[in-house]
This record gives sequence, C-alpha cells and structure tokens, in this order.
Amino acid sequence: ATAKLAATAMVLALVVSFPLGILAALRPRSLLDRFVSVISLVGQSVPSFWLGIMLILVFARQLRWLPSSGSSTWEHMILPSITLAMPLIGILTRLVRSGLMDVLYEDYIRTARAKGLSNRTVLQRHAMRNMLIPVVTVIGLQLGNLLGGAVITETVFAWPGIGRLLVDAIFQRDYPLVQASILFITASFIFINLLVDISYVYIDPRIKLK
Repeated sequence: ATAKLAATAMVLALVVSFPLGILAALRPRSLLDRFVSVISLVGQSVPSFWLGIMLILVFARQLRWLPSSGSSTWEHMILPSITLAMPLIGILTRLVRSGLMDVLYEDYIRTARAKGLSNRTVLQRHAMRNMLIPVVTVIGLQLGNLLGGAVITETVFAWPGIGRLLVDAIFQRDYPLVQASILFITASFIFINLLVDISYVYIDPRIKLK
C-alpha cells in the first residue's frame, strides 16, 4: 500500500512539475515564471501534516467530495497522494526550471538553432536530455524520502501502509517490528538509488566510458 501511494504521488509530481518548470524556463522573468516560483516555494514550505489536515477539512468535511481515511477505493488515494506530492512538486519544478535555463544557453544549443532546428526539436532532442541527470538524481532521492514521509501522511489519513505500521509499533513498543520497518525503508532507499545509477547509462551514453 505504501509503494502504491508513493508511486502515485511521484507520478502526480512529475506530471505537474515538468510542464511548470519547462514553461517557466522558456519565459524567464515573466508573470508565469514568478507564479511558478511562488508555487514551488509554497510547495516546499508547507508541512505535510498541516497540508493533510487542511485537505481533510476542506474536501472531506466541508465539501464532502472525498473520503478522509481508508484505502478501499481509488478516491481514498487522492488526498494522501496530493499531500505527499506537494513538496516534491516544489523541488522538481525549481530544479527543472534552473536546469533547463542553464542548458538553453550552452553552445551546442546555439549550434542546433543555427542549423535551423525548431525550438521544439531543440528542446526535446538536446536540452531536455542534457538536463535529465540531475533531475533523475533528485527523483531517486525523493522516492526514498516519500517512503519516509509516508509515516506522517499515512497516520493523518489512516492509510494502511508501512508508515502507519511503524507508528503503531512505536506506540506499542514492538521493537522488532520497528527495526524491521526501518530496515525495509532503508533497503528500499538503497535499491532505488541503485536503479537511478543504472539509468544514467541510458540517459547519457558517455557515462559508459567512465
């Protein structure tokens, strides 16, 4: 259940942060760029437990659009996924924006444009690929953090995952279960970073030579 929640939050963060970061990088110092900067700053600054409680109060108690706890239907996943994804949206949006802005002023980008390639082709074939490695690195680190952040989110939304299991084990002083839960989270973090390192080879073929 925790892996499903973390994966949903990651997909949501990627779907939101990449378009926002790209649009902000293509229009620096514009009103859109400032708006995206504010959104990313708010996303990183708001505590997860506070955001989760606010989402419950607004969408579950006041509007009654979504359930506040449980995991039996896909609707139960919406609020906890948003809670987990918000900090990651802020981080990735700023990273995509800054990375793409740095790449767009490189000499090979100017050369590609001088050859007559369209802006879309330059962006897709050259700029995006060359700014992906730092983004993928952060995605790997944040996937591990999502597993840790699930401890708070699962407690707030009563989501039956390893985070809630860990909290219950702490209150019940079940130390073997606490150790097993922490070991699982740590092993997952290491495995995710191993996959990230392997993905570098496919993103940048030059890494094979190093």
